[in-house]
Amino acid sequence: MADFASTADTADKKVSFSEIGPGLYAYTAEGDPNTGVIVGDDSVMVIDAQATPLLANDVIAHIRKVTDKPIKHVLLTHYHAVRVFGASAFQASEVIASEATRSMIVERGEEDKASEIGRFPRLFRGEESIPPGLTWPTLTFARSMTLWLGKRRVEIIHAGRAHTAGDTIAWVPDAGVMFSGDIVEYHSACYCGDSHLADWPRTLDRIGGFRPKALVPGRGDALVGAEKVRAGIDGTRDFVETLYGAAVESVAKGRTLKETMAASRAVMDPKFSTWAIYEHCLPFNVSRAFDEASGIDHPRIWTAERDRQMWAALQE
Repeated sequence: MADFASTADTADKKVSFSEIGPGLYAYTAEGDPNTGVIVGDDSVMVIDAQATPLLANDVIAHIRKVTDKPIKHVLLTHYHAVRVFGASAFQASEVIASEATRSMIVERGEEDKASEIGRFPRLFRGEESIPPGLTWPTLTFARSMTLWLGKRRVEIIHAGRAHTAGDTIAWVPDAGVMFSGDIVEYHSACYCGDSHLADWPRTLDRIGGFRPKALVPGRGDALVGAEKVRAGIDGTRDFVETLYGAAVESVAKGRTLKETMAASRAVMDPKFSTWAIYEHCLPFNVSRAFDEASGIDHPRIWTAERDRQMWAALQE
């Protein structure tokens, strides 16, 4: 049987910290979770906080190479543990999330934390540095809000269901730059275990409607230039639609979950098997796609126990 999820992925990734617009930065690491940085006139905003304060400290070190302005705001694009548990390191005055994201933390935050640590231990190095309990937003919004970093305007928008029910983007209109969270990935598999696959393409349409000049995806290289941005959006759309299409066809034909896994591999492997974390994501993705195609709109909660049971059943 294949090693569970990403437990065998122990190699360090090369970190890049690139300026993609004036005062706008992407912290990326070869398919590991990305962090965005917005430098305003009087303060800094961070988008997604990494999995532990230990890892977040490396983000802070890179920020301090370009500005000494205080980090006042952390935006959580969604609730997943690899994005949120580093938040305390920034000592920000506000931790921002959509109301839908806060609801997901209430419903499944503890289960998600245990699940993710079990799946990908390398990303939780320094787990002991995580404060007790969950990371809670201090400021929430329903659909959108505007934040001013001095004269720099940041539009924070719950763009629609996609990777999760609460996905949030940050748009910096003066530079035409977007931070998409995991709604968009680049040459990295979309994790779809908590997704809304039928809605995801419409949410991508909304992002494309902004016509970003640059975009920081949830994983993968920063996308600079309209052509690269389109490639990231189109690649994500192809991944999601191929996955869900295979599940819809399988359910219509009365296939089992394991048969749906085989059918999904037949269409997914040729296009996406070289993408980062593809093998990790596929069993979780097929399970969620099968559920949604079967009429289960609200994703079932993943637990450490359910993770292992599903993996064993689909990897035999």
